[in-house]
Amino acid sequence: MRLLCERVPISEIASRCKTPVYVYSRAAMETAFRQFDRAFRGVPHTICYAVKANSNLAVLRLFARLGGSFDIVSGGELYRLQRIGVPGRGIVFSGVGKTREEIREALRARLFLFNVESEDELEDLAREASNFGRPVPAAIRVNPDLEAGGHPHIATGHHRHKFGLAWPAARRLYLAHRRSRWIQWKGISVHIGSQILSVAPFRRAAQLLAGYFRDLGRAGVELRWVDVGGGLGVRYLNEKAPSLAEYARAILQPLRPLGCRLILEPGRALVGPAGILLMRVLRIKASSERGPRFVVADAAMNDFIRPALYSAIHPITPVVLHRGRRVAPVDVVGPVCETGDSFLSNWQMETAQPGELLALWGAGAYGFVAASNYNSRPRAAEVLVEGDRFRVIRRRETRADLIRGE
Repeated sequence: MRLLCERVPISEIASRCKTPVYVYSRAAMETAFRQFDRAFRGVPHTICYAVKANSNLAVLRLFARLGGSFDIVSGGELYRLQRIGVPGRGIVFSGVGKTREEIREALRARLFLFNVESEDELEDLAREASNFGRPVPAAIRVNPDLEAGGHPHIATGHHRHKFGLAWPAARRLYLAHRRSRWIQWKGISVHIGSQILSVAPFRRAAQLLAGYFRDLGRAGVELRWVDVGGGLGVRYLNEKAPSLAEYARAILQPLRPLGCRLILEPGRALVGPAGILLMRVLRIKASSERGPRFVVADAAMNDFIRPALYSAIHPITPVVLHRGRRVAPVDVVGPVCETGDSFLSNWQMETAQPGELLALWGAGAYGFVAASNYNSRPRAAEVLVEGDRFRVIRRRETRADLIRGE
């Protein structure tokens, strides 16, 4: 039994592109986008794909052609979108540390919305807008003091976190700038975390936003947009992720009566399940009679850091299953010189042999975008599968690439 992506044998990709390599399914991403869009039909909404989840130009083009807009958190992400012709009116700029140069770049691009995250940033934004001689559409990202997210490193909505402003501070800034010549308040924003597996935090955040929205309206600040961020979790192993219908109901129940336009910023939910990291077994070893049995692969933590960074569990399976082979516990590790370079520990898997292929599942989001050249390892290639064909959408780095710029 062999593994296919759409109608392409995975082993064929490995043969032609070598390993490690990221493999993405175009059909899976398109289906996820359309299902997300349908979940909010009947209410005005804009889907702004979170570029940080997977910023390959081919992936961005795919969502642009589907009618998507984009959420960015850096000038580099803006540059990527400009390279493929995405207009500023399709871009929301979030992020806690926008530089003055990034603000100027975004003003030149005439972005759809700035999500402001501090008083200093708001002052810089107003100053730069005055230099450009035109007002800027803005919202404030409110920190609702909610605990949510699949790991402390990806929870963003609690008062301990660096993101956004507490409501009293945000309200003061809305009112102080309600007659500003250079700041045009268009909306209000929240983002509470990532890989969230319950709709309760989303519902509570939406309820709070609805209250803030009405409060500002009574105070003379008329808003049109509510940005509810992203964060919807996906299934990697045995997690039970909410359905899109449950997620939409949780958000729409408090916000629909406002008559506003929703901005949604999914990332992982659109691309996470659409990708795998394909790797090849280098060695099988045991350090001692009492120690674990190691499967050493040619992919490593520099290629895919989520297990080391978040203790994330991503299933790994052989690409070709062999009938009758023994299943036994193994540690699947990489060749990087770090004990933390481990994908799975005590993982029940069919016995693999050197040279055989393995697939790490759920690698479409926060995979290549977080890759590095640690241990002077060239970064992997990326491939997009389209039906019975595939194409390289990022070439594998060479050793010459490692020292370019040094």
